Amino acid sequence: MTGTGLTVPGRPPVRAGGFSGVWRPRLVAVTLVGVGLLVLVAAVNIGRGEFPISVGDVLGSLVGGGDRAQRFIVLQLRLPRTLTGLLVGAALGMAGAITQAITRNPLASPDLLGVTGAAGTAAVAVIAFGGGSGVVVGALAEVGLPLAALLGGLLAAVLVYGLAYRRGVVSDRLVLVGVGVNAVAVAITSWLLVVANINQATQATVWLTGSLDGRDWAHVVPVAVALALLVPTGLRLSFGLGALALGDDTASALGVRVNRYRVALGLVALTLAAVGTASAGPIGFVALVVPQICQRLVGGSTPPLVTSAVYGALLTVAADLIARTALPAELPVGIVTAVLGAPYLLYLLGRRNRGVKV
Repeated sequence: MTGTGLTVPGRPPVRAGGFSGVWRPRLVAVTLVGVGLLVLVAAVNIGRGEFPISVGDVLGSLVGGGDRAQRFIVLQLRLPRTLTGLLVGAALGMAGAITQAITRNPLASPDLLGVTGAAGTAAVAVIAFGGGSGVVVGALAEVGLPLAALLGGLLAAVLVYGLAYRRGVVSDRLVLVGVGVNAVAVAITSWLLVVANINQATQATVWLTGSLDGRDWAHVVPVAVALALLVPTGLRLSFGLGALALGDDTASALGVRVNRYRVALGLVALTLAAVGTASAGPIGFVALVVPQICQRLVGGSTPPLVTSAVYGALLTVAADLIARTALPAELPVGIVTAVLGAPYLLYLLGRRNRGVKV
């Protein structure tokens, strides 16, 4: 907390300028382990391909070492794909952590609140009505498709909050409205796939599963810029999450403007999800599963934002590695995250049905 002089028993305070916080060694340790695993998995992923490169040579090429051919392969051909997956996973992980914290619902995520569904609908509309020529479709895929997905996700975020707002935003109403918006988006997407021709429908289906195939530096820059703006904003707003976890009345008594705070953080979370979806398509379950796992790893009362971002990136890059190497044919990364995440969702639902707190 800032300027209160309060301390937590057994946890030394940390102060830097006008900021003060609590030192949590378990949180720091789990986050650093995640960063180490992320670097290792990313290096392995970059090294895999028709021209294999060892982990050591990949790391050397990233810092200017290695021969000319290795640097070209690593920096120009393979790094953009892995870096896009890393940034998208980080965006989804933090978006899910914020959403679950402000709704106090472990089953809430941008996937269920309509953001990824609406982004997918907008992208499929661009593909379906973009014309049949390969040149036109290719140009739209480079520029129009990510932009349409971003605008569709942002529109869904505004719509969800607008419909859920009634003298404030109640968590249960927000989730219910989000589920409804998502259902409408899925229905429209299904209709678009029916009216599109076979080539357009095939391209749209691949995009809807979430894919990192063909990603280059043009895909990396937009999501990197968006994260550079949104992540600090989310972290700056996150200091009231502990109070919000105690309930709206208690948080208000502690001086937190609950409705304004929830709307601001929610828009940050849904914008992060929209940016991630625009860059790689709807990669499911990352925003849902990762924050819950991280909360259990660190033993906190709410999902940790930075840790969720790190492990979201780790899951996405690891899923891309599995998608590229586990089977003879390459799979979209969204299929792998769905296979990994769906059992955990069923586990959470089972515990909730038995009345066990999740």
